[in-house]
Amino acid sequence: MHRLSFLDRFLPVWIIAAMAAGLLVGTVVPGLQDVLDAVKIGQVSLPIALGLLLMMYPVLAKVRYDRLDTVTRDRRTMALSLVLNWVVGPALMFALAWLMLPDLPEYRTGLIIVGLARCIAMVIIWNDLARGDREAAAVLVALNSVFQVVMFGVLGWFYLDLLPGWLGLESESVPFSPWEIALNVVIFLGIPLAAGYLSRRLGERARGRTWYEERFLPRVGPIALYGLLFTIIVLFALQGETITSQPLDVARIALPLLVYFAVMWAGSYALGRAAGLSYPRTTTLAFTAAGNNFELAIAVAIGVFGVTSGQALAGVVGPLIEVPVLVALVYVSLRLRRRWTNQEAHRD
Repeated sequence: MHRLSFLDRFLPVWIIAAMAAGLLVGTVVPGLQDVLDAVKIGQVSLPIALGLLLMMYPVLAKVRYDRLDTVTRDRRTMALSLVLNWVVGPALMFALAWLMLPDLPEYRTGLIIVGLARCIAMVIIWNDLARGDREAAAVLVALNSVFQVVMFGVLGWFYLDLLPGWLGLESESVPFSPWEIALNVVIFLGIPLAAGYLSRRLGERARGRTWYEERFLPRVGPIALYGLLFTIIVLFALQGETITSQPLDVARIALPLLVYFAVMWAGSYALGRAAGLSYPRTTTLAFTAAGNNFELAIAVAIGVFGVTSGQALAGVVGPLIEVPVLVALVYVSLRLRRRWTNQEAHRD
């Protein structure tokens, strides 16, 4: 912990302050929510997109792209990630939504949509803070992005319409726009990935790897956390009034989300350890499995059901629970890293 920068070490403090600032700004500035919500690309909030791009670029600029082939050859990590993200994750969220929200169909549907939207953005920064494998994270989020375009609509039909019908439960037919999903992937992964790749290639070509990693990256690195805090402020400013006016509903939605994040992270971590993965690969596996693409979930819920719908509220609550929970898990990971390192040193 003492090796972390001042900004990283007190990250929970800054996040709590950002949440409070967002609530305050959204409450005391009349019309701010309407202004922020009106600036969109399709159903994607432009201020949120800006924050996420600022957050992701420095981390993707750190990736050594010449080492990606070592990750793609690791079929075990890739197979585990695909199973956790596209089989276990959606199934677990479906089960939790029906078990904990049987009387609230709008919130239940919103949570299932959150479970289908696998993380391709914010997980990058959680993985980096926890000292995970950057190259593996880049490959896995790219893999998730491809599967997201192909499988999101298929799994949405399966979990919202087909499977409930088989089980004798209430089903719902929800149209998903492949264009909206593809646009989400391009904005939240394609742009920062291209920027990060070009930065490394051009920077190393002009000044060499030593200059790039020892001079350039330390300068742009803090931008990632500034982008994270800006995104949190905008999220709370946009949705703070809704959250404070419906605290009991938010609590009902939060409970299955808390269980989901804890089970997915701990189960993935245990699976990676049992499979003999290194600490960096295990950490990357755990965070990519536990995180969700809240930008896509919110955009889909608003586009299909409307901005004031229960499905949209469930999508909004998702990141508001995910952010503090995964920040806490970053610190758990760093503790486990120290224990892991000590055990390996003791064996040697």
